[in-house]
Amino acid sequence: MKHRKFSDLGWNVSEIGLGCWAIGSEWGDVSDDDARKTLQTSLDKGVNFFDTADVYGDGRSEKFVGELLKSTSEKIYVATKTGRRLDPHNAEGYNINRIEPFVDRSLLNLGLDIIDLMQLHCPPTETYSKEETYTMMDDLVKKGKIQYYGVSVETVKEALEAIKRPNVKSVQIIFNIFRQKPSEKFFIEAAKKNVAIIVRVPLASGLLTGKMNIQSKFPNNDHRNYNIQGKAFDVGETFAGVPYHKGIEAVEELKKIIPEGFTLADMSLKWILSHPEVTVVIPGAKNSNQAQLNTKASDKDTIENIMGQIKEVYNNIIMPEVHHRW
Repeated sequence: MKHRKFSDLGWNVSEIGLGCWAIGSEWGDVSDDDARKTLQTSLDKGVNFFDTADVYGDGRSEKFVGELLKSTSEKIYVATKTGRRLDPHNAEGYNINRIEPFVDRSLLNLGLDIIDLMQLHCPPTETYSKEETYTMMDDLVKKGKIQYYGVSVETVKEALEAIKRPNVKSVQIIFNIFRQKPSEKFFIEAAKKNVAIIVRVPLASGLLTGKMNIQSKFPNNDHRNYNIQGKAFDVGETFAGVPYHKGIEAVEELKKIIPEGFTLADMSLKWILSHPEVTVVIPGAKNSNQAQLNTKASDKDTIENIMGQIKEVYNNIIMPEVHHRW
């Protein structure tokens, strides 16, 4: 497992981390045993960066991560997220009186005295431009409840607004073969400011594993079923916002250029890691086998020779569907 510098914090994080949404909720049923094995396998394969959130299973995911922390002496970096427990979820709720209790709850779930990285969890767009937002986070640092903070965003515009603030150490954003816009401007600006980039939805909710087809079905409690039109949350979180049939069409084209010794998932993760501005990519997993497969791409050879062909597939099939939206 290769490592990368995380902003100016002195952290060396595994370039492939683990996104812990699936072991919490909304990806079908995941047993307690599978959740624990997913985390342990990731750790055994060199992962030291785990990303979770207080709403993943209403704290279930955070508690599993907390168990892992107690079970090992190895240094693990934990990033969690806050804000989506607000009801209604609006910009007015992002104040110290509403958010601090959520942070306290995360500390209990994780069994920590201080959280390494707290991220605002895709708040309403106007939240990013409010001075009070960052004063609140600075206050949580001063109180010793969080060490550093960042933001999780839906759009490039939100990301660019957030990194105007000097204490924003990271931005978590959707970036994959089907969502290439962040690399055009945001990556350049983030690199100038030494802001870490955490990449989520790297496999487009499984589309970029190549294991799905047009007949694939998903459980009722899987967001790939109930959020296909964006009825529960931003549709960009499900299949990266790509219409399912278009995604399948593009996958069939991508399969034609997979290098020898790679799977489509390997190629997709390696494509992301080929962008030096990326700090860590956080694919999810529902079991130990998926967790193990996630980590393979770090040791694969470069794919520079096919980057142009991948771009061509994006331009021809995917770009008209998503590029203007996020």
